[in-house]
Amino acid sequence: MRGVGVGCATMGLVSRVVVLAILGFGLRAAFAAEQERVVESIVPALAYGPECRSVLELRNLGDRAVAVEVEGHRASGALAPIEGRPQNAFRLSAGERGSYRLEIEEETTGAWVKVRERVPSARLSPVVAVSATSECTVSNQLRTVSRGVAFPTRNPWFSSDVAELHGGVISFINTSERAAKAAACYSAGGLYSVPGRGPELQPICSMAFEVQIPPFGSREFPVERDGSSHFSLKTQGDAIVLEMLRPVAANVRVYAVDSTIRFGEEVTAAPGKR
Repeated sequence: MRGVGVGCATMGLVSRVVVLAILGFGLRAAFAAEQERVVESIVPALAYGPECRSVLELRNLGDRAVAVEVEGHRASGALAPIEGRPQNAFRLSAGERGSYRLEIEEETTGAWVKVRERVPSARLSPVVAVSATSECTVSNQLRTVSRGVAFPTRNPWFSSDVAELHGGVISFINTSERAAKAAACYSAGGLYSVPGRGPELQPICSMAFEVQIPPFGSREFPVERDGSSHFSLKTQGDAIVLEMLRPVAANVRVYAVDSTIRFGEEVTAAPGKR
């Protein structure tokens, strides 16, 4: 009888442990379901100056209020405040739509914005639509170009002949807190190969340079220089946005995004492989 009592007590203890484990698992699952996350959107190549201005458009497409942060940057990487607002964090009511401008007086086409949307639960989806327009007055004419959302990648690259890219520039934005690097190569068409490294031909650079871009800084690279026929750009950084900008109506101060251009991305090895 004494042995039976001990057995029953042991089984009761095991049952309580199992129940507590199940409850703990359920609490962790509920916590994960309610865990907040942040969705980031980058809007690049915003023009400002005496004859240019850019407007950021945010629209809440959901049926709930949402918290957003608008982090504006000059081309140097320095923060830029929002015109008429003491803070860069605010709330958008359900269905609300707002327009915002950065306080930038100098002439630039390299300003950019990072929009953070706080999603309070893993069960919810982002609801803020983000876009922008840049407007410049040229010869008494108003030129307007749209700016869509871009997403950063690690070590993107670009390489192409420039015959169809006359007047184009590549917009480079370092969206991270660490410095990034860019190596540009302008070629007149000559190619070379390296023995022992396969048959792939590399362009001979008639002009080449490397630059370091500071945290949150941006820079523009013209795709043609001194009669070059080929341009390549290699980058090194954790979160870089590259976009091809084409001049609007032969005016080099206003650019539209060329969405037909595709940039290469770093290829990540499969787990366990090097």
